[in-house]
Amino acid sequence: NTAFIYRNYNSKNNLSTILKLKNFLKKKKYKFFLSNNIKLAVRLNLDGAYIPSFNNKISINCFSKRKKFQLIGSAHSLKEIIIKEKQGVNTIFVSPLFKTYKTNYWLGIHKFNNLARNSKLNVIALGGINKFNFKKLFLLNIYGFASISFFKNIDKFLLKSLIIKHKNFINVSSY
Repeated sequence: NTAFIYRNYNSKNNLSTILKLKNFLKKKKYKFFLSNNIKLAVRLNLDGAYIPSFNNKISINCFSKRKKFQLIGSAHSLKEIIIKEKQGVNTIFVSPLFKTYKTNYWLGIHKFNNLARNSKLNVIALGGINKFNFKKLFLLNIYGFASISFFKNIDKFLLKSLIIKHKNFINVSSY
């Protein structure tokens, strides 16, 4: 499954850009999520909305949505995971799994698995994933993984061979 999250926290959402993206992504059969604006995502008939970790309002899930509309979110701690569960999120990005260039804090395998085990949600691993630590993903209790730099920097042949070698890891996603 491939999905695109439109996150633009610096300026007002540009409706024209969002509609162009929606049409482009629909042709590619990619899912499209709008960040932090459920009302607009519902109105534009998008696949869903992404609720970032900094949004801790419990009342965000009060919009009437179509059946296949999904809420996804992100969290960095058990407290944030519990908030996302109360918000009605069904899939969550937990991060950072590994060290990233943005921060000196990361969860690591054991803390990550502890958080994942304490959640009822589909857990997506995020943060610091590269070709050197990719195989460690198979030690995790996850629904899938997400990355930007991993997909930018990895040879497609190597990616395919890594996934084929680990057939039991079916839900590889690039959310």
